[in-house]
Amino acid sequence: MAYTIKDVAKEAGVSVATVSRILNGLPGYSVKTKEKVMQVIGEMGYQPNAIARGLINKRTKTIGVLLPAVSDLFASLVLSGIEDQAHELDYSVMICNTDQDGVRTMKYLHALREKQVDGILFISEQLKKEYYDAVIAMQLPMVLVATTSPYNVPFIKADDEKAVYDGVTYMLEQGHRAIGLLAGTKGDPIATEPRMKGYERALKSYGLLVEQKRIVYGDFGFASGVTGAEALVKQDPSLTAIFCCSDEMAAGALSYLYSQNIAVPQQVSIMGYDDTKMAEMTIPPLTTISQPLYEMGKQSVTMLLQQEEQHWIIMPHSITVRQTVSART
Repeated sequence: MAYTIKDVAKEAGVSVATVSRILNGLPGYSVKTKEKVMQVIGEMGYQPNAIARGLINKRTKTIGVLLPAVSDLFASLVLSGIEDQAHELDYSVMICNTDQDGVRTMKYLHALREKQVDGILFISEQLKKEYYDAVIAMQLPMVLVATTSPYNVPFIKADDEKAVYDGVTYMLEQGHRAIGLLAGTKGDPIATEPRMKGYERALKSYGLLVEQKRIVYGDFGFASGVTGAEALVKQDPSLTAIFCCSDEMAAGALSYLYSQNIAVPQQVSIMGYDDTKMAEMTIPPLTTISQPLYEMGKQSVTMLLQQEEQHWIIMPHSITVRQTVSART
């Protein structure tokens, strides 16, 4: 049987208003009354309705999260941080898988408005004007995670250009000069273009030309890593190293090279980006750029709920050295 707030009030011998004040942390009752009401709630197993409470305190203790792919390892780490921090603060999370589909994204935004969420986290996708306008109309706080926008919206992310610059520089320091790039989606201003700039800047700092035959675009996924590595090797057999713009692409590249009996790192070195669990599971274990995805998720919740003056946070990155990059002599 599902009990109501009226049932709790009747059993405890108090008014509905008193029960409501206790549930919402408002004053106006004795310690003894609170203890009695909480005892009745426990005995009945009463679960207060978040939306009903929100009508009183204007908060539903719910956060909406929109992201393009729930299943990939990048998303799982960010979501893990979000859900852990939300749970710690007694918030619930509504996860919306947009699949980078504009129509679906707009439908989710309307659904989040109807659910009266307290704020929105927008992850790893371009914030289009129609999305921005919809959130502004909802008058809700929003934080961007692993992405930025031309709008005045708080964000938290790593410095993609600097991270790739540091990664490619590490390969250059190991003696590599013929370095290919498995880039992300062509034209993507959020992740692909900054990482491309980092790659180009690192080569130029060593006086090397940026050669288009050493650049192949993909979609950050495993399959595009396989096909991308194949294309790079065929376009330039002299390559001694490949920087991949995601760990999944790097795993795909490793798979292709293994199928062709090309030894890693003895013949070709491979480096990834993100430092997801996949980087630990590849054979050999993947050297990669590490960005603190779990912490990024946790801090995004704090940013959203506290709405502090700090408008953006650039998270630190580092190089996790494993076994896929060797020195070139």
